[in-house]
Amino acid sequence: MQGRKFLPCLYLGMYLWTSFLFKGSLQGEYQRKLYKELMANYNRLERPVSNDSAPIVVELGMALLQIIDVDEKNQVLISNVWLQLYWTDVYLSWNPDNYPGVQTLRFPSNQVWVPDILLYNSADERFDATFHTNVLVNASGYCQYIPPGILKSTCYIDVRWFPFDVQKCNLKFGSWTYNGWLLDLQMLAVDISTYIPNGEWDLVGVPSKRNELYYECCKEPYPDVTFTVTMRRRTLYYGLNLLIPCVLISGLALLVFLLPADSGEKISLGITVLLSLTVFMLLVAEIMPATSDSVPLIAQYFASTMMIVGLSVVVTVLVLQFHHHDPHGGKMPKWVRVVLLNWCAWFLRMKQPGEDRKLLGYKYSHPQHHSSASSIEMSTTAGHSVTSANGNMNMYFTYHTMENPCCPPSSDSGVVCGRVGAGGSPLEDRDRHRTLADHIPEIGRILEEVQYIAQRFRDQDEGEAICSEWKFAAAVVDRLCLVAFSLFSIICTFTILMSAPNFIEAVSKDFT
Repeated sequence: MQGRKFLPCLYLGMYLWTSFLFKGSLQGEYQRKLYKELMANYNRLERPVSNDSAPIVVELGMALLQIIDVDEKNQVLISNVWLQLYWTDVYLSWNPDNYPGVQTLRFPSNQVWVPDILLYNSADERFDATFHTNVLVNASGYCQYIPPGILKSTCYIDVRWFPFDVQKCNLKFGSWTYNGWLLDLQMLAVDISTYIPNGEWDLVGVPSKRNELYYECCKEPYPDVTFTVTMRRRTLYYGLNLLIPCVLISGLALLVFLLPADSGEKISLGITVLLSLTVFMLLVAEIMPATSDSVPLIAQYFASTMMIVGLSVVVTVLVLQFHHHDPHGGKMPKWVRVVLLNWCAWFLRMKQPGEDRKLLGYKYSHPQHHSSASSIEMSTTAGHSVTSANGNMNMYFTYHTMENPCCPPSSDSGVVCGRVGAGGSPLEDRDRHRTLADHIPEIGRILEEVQYIAQRFRDQDEGEAICSEWKFAAAVVDRLCLVAFSLFSIICTFTILMSAPNFIEAVSKDFT
């Protein structure tokens, strides 16, 4: 009884195994038969349409996977894309009922008809950089061809707003040999669902457009589909490596006006800052294409900053010339004194140091107030006069005889007359006067030396007053340039950077 129950199960298992085996063998047989029948009279050079006067409709789409690189120097966009081509081949259709289990077939692209869709603005050495995959065909003859590729396309890079720029690179596809009457190219939406973000560029969108061009040579249209890859540059890298160092360097240029002139490093600091900006300009020039269509925004900023630094060096030379002005080179012109020492100093709330000493120096510059130092007169009996070497002082020493014991009014006549009237004999007075007359040349020379020393002190005070004026003028110019250049630098920075159309958007996205 157990053996009889086992036999039906055994027969059922053998039947199922035979059915699956038979079915699999039939599928392989049908697929082989179908390949043979379809390719028997197939000609890949023939356009697969039932009516030769009707165009074949080809749908073109694209899946953007990654933006690999944007070469601004050579103006080339390198992207990883999958093209999507769909059409119907009437010579590759079959009846699924006659070929059980055969749903789709795969043909190499070099064995069936494939539309010659190429990238018009290709910059690749091979021109066609796609990988020719198999063509997937279903029973109705609907063909699906998805060749992947690393596309190198030419792209005009507008660097006017660099590094806050938005670039639009076109990928123009079309048939190379068929016109619109033979191949009707239709557009499909771009698939960005599998897009891999780029570290330098943000993908804004990939709009597409179908165009039809008419040439003078031909009356038939030539359609094409253009995909516009719109991307915005991420500015964090350039802000940290170019903009912020440039702002700091321009701030160092303003410190030139705060550095004391006696330190001897004002020119060195200005030249060093200028050389640093030149290095950054060379870095930007290596990135940017050699074009004269537009000047990059960052290049404008660097140029304005270099102009500020260059002018600061020129002004520093003028400040040093004022500070180290030779007192014998002449006094300060009146208009310079009015503009710098009066107007600008009042505007900057600066007060000249040592004004009291300056007034005292002006007081000593008028010798007519010092009668004792300008002229000393001494009477002599013989009317003898001794004139000083510089001709400014005349010393008259008059010796009175015994018959005229009274002295003329003078500062020391009372002392001499007092001594004469005190009881001295005429002979003693005459000897005393002769002894004084013998020392007159020595006293004259002593007075000349005293006058020379006094004149030297007066000249020194006057020279110090002149130098003090020029130094104060240099300080006023330094302070004035510090204020003016600071305002100009701030206005220039915000004006140039804020002129970019998407400056606020770029900063808000990249720096937050």
